[in-house]
Amino acid sequence: MKSISLDITKAAQFLNAGAVEAFEPKVKAAQEALENGTCPGNDFLGWLHLPSSITQEFLDEVQSVADTLREKCEVVVVAGIGGSYLGARAVIEALGNSFAWLVGDKKNPTILFAGNNIGEDYLSELTEYLADKKFGVINISKSGTTTETALTFRLLKKQCEEQMGKEEARNVIVAVTDAKRGAARTCADKEGYKSFIIPDNVGGRFSVLTPVGLLPIACAGFNIRQLVAGAQSMEKECGKDVPFAENIAAQYAAVRNGLYNNGKKIEIMVNYQPKLHYISEWWKQLYGESEGKDNKGIFPASCDFTTDLHSMGQWIQEGERTIFETVISVETPNRKMLFPHDEENLDGLNFLAGKRVDDVNKMAELGTRLAHVDGGVPNIRISVPELNEYYIGQLLYFFEIACGISGNVLGVNPFNQPGVEAYKKNMFALLEKPGYEAESKAIQARLASEA
Repeated sequence: MKSISLDITKAAQFLNAGAVEAFEPKVKAAQEALENGTCPGNDFLGWLHLPSSITQEFLDEVQSVADTLREKCEVVVVAGIGGSYLGARAVIEALGNSFAWLVGDKKNPTILFAGNNIGEDYLSELTEYLADKKFGVINISKSGTTTETALTFRLLKKQCEEQMGKEEARNVIVAVTDAKRGAARTCADKEGYKSFIIPDNVGGRFSVLTPVGLLPIACAGFNIRQLVAGAQSMEKECGKDVPFAENIAAQYAAVRNGLYNNGKKIEIMVNYQPKLHYISEWWKQLYGESEGKDNKGIFPASCDFTTDLHSMGQWIQEGERTIFETVISVETPNRKMLFPHDEENLDGLNFLAGKRVDDVNKMAELGTRLAHVDGGVPNIRISVPELNEYYIGQLLYFFEIACGISGNVLGVNPFNQPGVEAYKKNMFALLEKPGYEAESKAIQARLASEA
């Protein structure tokens, strides 16, 4: 079986000779700190060997619950935010039919995502759409009190019970939450919902291979066993005893830290496959929330090419040289389409007749890479043989282990997110949430003084 591969040559050329190899001791020490549990945030290392710890019995249980939802529901709404939904959405979007939500899929329920915003129009339109549907809910929250998700779940729970009856609703609402504590756990136990546990030592952005991601992915009809098998293979290929020159996670961590030290402060994740848009969104959270601390960290951005070449291409080609690109390239698409011949040839494209559309895409990719490198943009290339569960599983674990290594090399705790709490504190104070009386008074005084 093939594996995803990494090419850093067009990035390393922007560094001094041997600069990437010079990171080997730091990268090795960072990975050993992960393995030995001596790094900052060592109470959140449950993801590190998660793939190899997953049993077939556990996957059978997840699949069984997914099959119940698939049988009973036309629509399954995943309520979660950040790491509680991005991983699942990334995999489902990467593997699914781009137009399934329009044409319908008789074999699989439609998977929708909510609880990731507080848009009143969005939620109102969602409830209208669900009004004549048999729908279920997967509520994903460790605490059950995350504002966006809790607000959405309350709305969906009420609607589901009103449309299906409380007894039937119990069969199509599933909680993925803490083992013992929190509002979501209390609700699940009280209502009798089927539930799965989010391990205490796995943070949200690293949780895609827990029930957080596996259950929605299985509901969408994809093979979670192959997804896990891909992750398991990458766990072995990126193990601490794999030589630096052969360990693609170590290489990725090294070259991006080398570029960062050389003034490249922004990493643009690029794809040439629209299906990979949410892989980039998941990656942005993984790296942004893990590395953006202590006034350090590469800013993670993303572009969908060739689409964004017509909007961001000028800046990337000739703007400030503080960026580098990481391109995810899919070797072989799952479908084949040949470009047709046209007698009039008004568009002048008959020279492409008979070629695969992907051939055109690949030349756009190569041409862009050459142009951007010539323009001073270091380029990393990740090659994925094809879009299936196995290779997506590899890709997910590759990014996770590389993130853990890279964050340790950078000298931050990759597994906490203290900065995320700042907006919540202000929001609760402005909403006058009980327990925030002092904060409410202080923020109102501040606003009055700034008026």
